[in-house]
Amino acid sequence: MFDTRILMGEIIGTALLVLLGDGVVANVLLAKSKGNSSGWIVITTGWAMAVFVGVFATASLSGAHLNPAITFGMATAGNIGWDLVPVYLVGQFIGAFIGALLVFLGYYPHWKETEDAGLKLAVFSTAPAIRSSLWNVMMEIIGTFALMFGVFMIKSAFMGTGSGASVTPITLGALGAIPVAFLVWAIGLSLGGPTGYAINPARDLGPRIMHAILPIPGKGGSDWGYAWIPVVGPLIGGVLAALVWMALGRP
Repeated sequence: MFDTRILMGEIIGTALLVLLGDGVVANVLLAKSKGNSSGWIVITTGWAMAVFVGVFATASLSGAHLNPAITFGMATAGNIGWDLVPVYLVGQFIGAFIGALLVFLGYYPHWKETEDAGLKLAVFSTAPAIRSSLWNVMMEIIGTFALMFGVFMIKSAFMGTGSGASVTPITLGALGAIPVAFLVWAIGLSLGGPTGYAINPARDLGPRIMHAILPIPGKGGSDWGYAWIPVVGPLIGGVLAALVWMALGRP
């Protein structure tokens, strides 16, 4: 099924998410930025606010998944039909490409001024503090499980449970953006250290692809050997959270 509202909602919401999320990382990491070296608390807060803006802006259009792990979790739990999943994914990746492109353009003079190629890649995608495939993917599973399960709880609180609950598509509404933003902030502060808490395949893979193709001065490689972890880990975490949610008898 093709749904223009879902497609446009996911494009707009994910573009805002990546623009503001990758934007705060650029502000902190790139040379001669006014926010340079302002630290992890700024990055985690900026990402939380990016989630708030993306969800707030597009909840009424698509339910504001903005994340393939959320989409797969919702489909697994029966909150959306599997026929809608491709529409969500296409919108999410187009939005991620747009957001990453805007960050590149907005910070254009700063790429040349930044010597460290790793910092440039970090603006677009995540990397582990200690490289270990098993434990890196484990943390992405744990972080995304916390996100997905938390979203189910928030949905339940805002929409109610039982046979009368609306399930197609999930729409938390504007107020729902606030607890989701706090949830992402908490995940970043508590679980973000080992891997940079991608918890979103589109947010990581989309900008990583843009890093690979954009003419960023002195950018180095895009670390494709690690790229599967922030895709596979979040998808597993989202589906596991849905399975646990259903096992608890929640709709």
